[in-house]
Amino acid sequence: MSLRETILSTLYSQLSVLPAMVLRGDVMPERVPRDGLVILRDGEPGEPEVTVSPLMYHFRHRAELEVIVQGGNRDADFGSLCRTIGVLLFTDPTLNGLCDWIEAGAPRTVDLYVDGGASLKAAEIALTLHYSSSNPLA
Repeated sequence: MSLRETILSTLYSQLSVLPAMVLRGDVMPERVPRDGLVILRDGEPGEPEVTVSPLMYHFRHRAELEVIVQGGNRDADFGSLCRTIGVLLFTDPTLNGLCDWIEAGAPRTVDLYVDGGASLKAAEIALTLHYSSSNPLA
């Protein structure tokens, strides 16, 4: 398994302890679970910076979390879920030493109205995964 895949898999595993349903790279289900939904998108590793002696590729990989809640208490539930994600990410920002750092951006929120159903509150949270490898394909 490549370093990139190991980092993303480990991040997914750590997010899986959330009370919300956590998916990786999947489509949004028809129904949002009561405790919310988080979808990890693998994103792009971007163009690495390169250093020599020894040759190393330094990535600033941009992944995304889609966070979605539904229901009458959606603002409070959304805030609680985002805080829980923040605590989880910053408890171990190196994923047990797999990467140098995980940097989370502020949520970009949107309210989505559903005909005949409870409104959704959703956000994208950009994650920057900083890591280095001696192999650009690793």
